[in-house]
Amino acid sequence: MRDSSLRITEIFYSLQGEARTSGLPTVFVRLTGCPLRCNYCDSEYAFFGGDRMELAEILAQVASYKPRHVCVTGGEPLAQPNCLPLLETLCDQGYEVSLETSGAISIESVDTRVSRVVDLKTPDSGESSRNLWENIGFLTPNDQVKFVICSRADYEWARLKLDECGLHDKVNDVLFSPCAGRVNPTELADWIVADNLPVRFQMQLHKILWADEPGR
Repeated sequence: MRDSSLRITEIFYSLQGEARTSGLPTVFVRLTGCPLRCNYCDSEYAFFGGDRMELAEILAQVASYKPRHVCVTGGEPLAQPNCLPLLETLCDQGYEVSLETSGAISIESVDTRVSRVVDLKTPDSGESSRNLWENIGFLTPNDQVKFVICSRADYEWARLKLDECGLHDKVNDVLFSPCAGRVNPTELADWIVADNLPVRFQMQLHKILWADEPGR
């Protein structure tokens, strides 16, 4: 029998802190492991460890919260092949499902009912060489693209990619997020307004409410 288990760091219920459903109560399923090492990562505790859980066990724990929204995150969830059946089954059970992915692994096989939040890595992340540009061709209007901006140079790079990749012809939501402690959020907001960019400025709501407390 095929192993359907995944290594899970945590499952918890909180408010979605970013992206299209920011502010909505959401169950987070955080998978363990990530092949990237972005220099601003705020979930390094998910790189190793975790507990092996069967798919049915994960689904039962999610259902116990009676959620409408479920976010599968990491680490990098797609580093575990069994993430794909997890996402499909969550959709089958009627949840509004999102996936937070680094963009370094193909999203081609991810159920298109899932809103795939693809984080295009900027140069100052230290991992821009890992961007899998083929993923741009798999995007649908249900997906979202995120840029974490660490500097003015990152902003200019993201602005270029916005046009170069025709992102607004592919997705409805392009997100620009200031890297905490490296870019003043007000400055980023001013740059976006000055350039009249068709992007959504966002800050991480969960950090404003609960700082970096795990499981919130």
